[in-house]
Amino acid sequence: MATNLKAVHEDLESLSDPDDVKNLQRFFKTGPGEYGEGDQFRGIRVPVTRKLAQKFKDLSITDIEELLQSKFHEDRLLALFLLIQHFQKGDPNSQKLIYDLYLKNIRFINNWDLVDSSAEHILGAWLSDKCKDLLFDFTHSDSLWKRRIAIMSTFHYIKKGEFDISLRIAEILRNDPEDLIQKAVGWMLREIGKRDLATEETFLKKYYKELPRTMLRYAIEKFPEEKRQKYLNS
Repeated sequence: MATNLKAVHEDLESLSDPDDVKNLQRFFKTGPGEYGEGDQFRGIRVPVTRKLAQKFKDLSITDIEELLQSKFHEDRLLALFLLIQHFQKGDPNSQKLIYDLYLKNIRFINNWDLVDSSAEHILGAWLSDKCKDLLFDFTHSDSLWKRRIAIMSTFHYIKKGEFDISLRIAEILRNDPEDLIQKAVGWMLREIGKRDLATEETFLKKYYKELPRTMLRYAIEKFPEEKRQKYLNS
């Protein structure tokens, strides 16, 4: 029997934990003036959501898009997990459809976990052998989430040992005032360093004195303590 959206909603409702809602709302900063302001939660943890993605892997793209537009954070995360599964199994035409759907609904990808779980697997993967202008356009967006999508999409290339796009975007975002961008850029620099320390240090030696402390701390987190202190105190 084909999976339908009603069955998905029934499972989501049955797995909701009201006791966890307030914890998640605090964790994802949903208060007035915070980055996740107004977001609503069911109280479902990520491992449970991943299991649901396996259970409902045959959900249609149309239904997934509707799920992605839900007011509930966990529904949107589930939709992204499902899109990734469809993308990874799809042919180029199917992948293009999912890429376009992702961009069409990008306003619903509006918290760091939604970005981090999806950007590299859909935008990064689709653009792997294509022009990356979209990612550079996103670096100049007023949207915090588009800027985070830009840098996090490049994780796809870092994992393949390709660092140029990540470094170019890191250079653009190196003075970004948002904490969540500073953390993401520092994280990607650290991931480059795990694979090629010399490449990361070439970037750091050029810019470390002007990087926000949060970005620098994330970038050098795995360095030996003596080297960390040298960067922090120079």
